[in-house]
Amino acid sequence: MTPKFGVTAIGNAIVDILAPATEEFIAGQVQFGMRPNSMALITAERANELYSLIGPAIEASGGSAGNTMACFASFGGNGAYIGKVANDKFGDVFAHDTRAIGVHFESPPLVGGKPTAQCIILVTPDAHRTMNTYLGASTQINEDDVKEDLIANAQVTYLEGYLFDEPKAKAAFFRAADLVKKHNRKLSLTLSDPFCVVRYRDEFKSLVENHVDILFANEEELKELTQISNTDEAIKSIRGVCDIIVVTLGDKGSAIITPDKTIRVAPIMPKQLVDTTGAGDAYAAGFLFGLTEGKDLAECGRLGSLAASEVISHMGPRPLVSLKTLL
Repeated sequence: MTPKFGVTAIGNAIVDILAPATEEFIAGQVQFGMRPNSMALITAERANELYSLIGPAIEASGGSAGNTMACFASFGGNGAYIGKVANDKFGDVFAHDTRAIGVHFESPPLVGGKPTAQCIILVTPDAHRTMNTYLGASTQINEDDVKEDLIANAQVTYLEGYLFDEPKAKAAFFRAADLVKKHNRKLSLTLSDPFCVVRYRDEFKSLVENHVDILFANEEELKELTQISNTDEAIKSIRGVCDIIVVTLGDKGSAIITPDKTIRVAPIMPKQLVDTTGAGDAYAAGFLFGLTEGKDLAECGRLGSLAASEVISHMGPRPLVSLKTLL
């Protein structure tokens, strides 16, 4: 059976709220748990408080895997998304935005529970982002939301590490992994953030070693996973753990590691660096688009760099132009 979808993604369905901020403002919020250039989980009350403190903002559907699928669709890929929103205004916005870009999304909304998730993203003048996430309804995803036909009909199922918090969400991950194996498809995981790896290092290692075919990590996530501070040594230590390991290295490009070789991919620098939000998500989209289209690994990496370059050239984690036109 020829798969209908290139990629089915499972992730946190979140509405992003992006606003410019000074380093001084962020430093003043550290006492409340804010983590500069990283992600921190916050309560609904803290989200409302922080929202009242920021200036004019851009509000748009987001979430790591959601951003990846937006970029994947922009390349011309056919994809599906599994995520939980609430039966509220932001939930309606997320569902509409996802379908409008051509991504299949039919997950039933949560009724009578937590509101749709929000991520307040503060972007400093150096283009780095500090994320404050209220996970809300997104954490209520469960095994029943992972529909077998969406996994069976996808070349690759892509899991977002940010979702690996609630026991029900973990169960959804492992149901997806079992279905991928049953239908002889590929499983991909993005580690999402060093914060996630520190919390779930052993569980992530087990998932990668026993289920994952394609792993995405940035340099810091790789170091946390392997607990090796030198990047080259960390790469050596993880080689062969799964079929393909992709490590993004910021302005140094990326490395694609297979059991028998390492492919170095040069970055594609934007004309202007504005906001690094979603760079890794976009890279994964380009890489997976190339892979599902039968491209060699070096070209997959180039497409990843191309997508990342576009999204970091403006505010917001999703492309402002069709990535297909950039090919």
